[in-house]
Amino acid sequence: MSQAPVRVSPLIKFGRWSLLLVGIAYGAAHQSRLSKKEEKVREIEGQQKAVRDAKLAEEKKRSAEAEARALAELSKPTPKH
Repeated sequence: MSQAPVRVSPLIKFGRWSLLLVGIAYGAAHQSRLSKKEEKVREIEGQQKAVRDAKLAEEKKRSAEAEARALAELSKPTPKH
């Protein structure tokens, strides 16, 4: 047999709703702060990526040239004695 629900004090109801709203406001402010911080980090990473990509392209070009020189040397006919 179920009992009738207990009547909750208006003070407790007010406290619960207040804490809920404070928590939501805190979460929104915290999320906003973290989003701004992450945006700055991504901007810095984007700049670093451009530099890193340029270095990789240069390294790849050097590697390809070295490989081409090595293949050219290997493909030269050797003098017969």
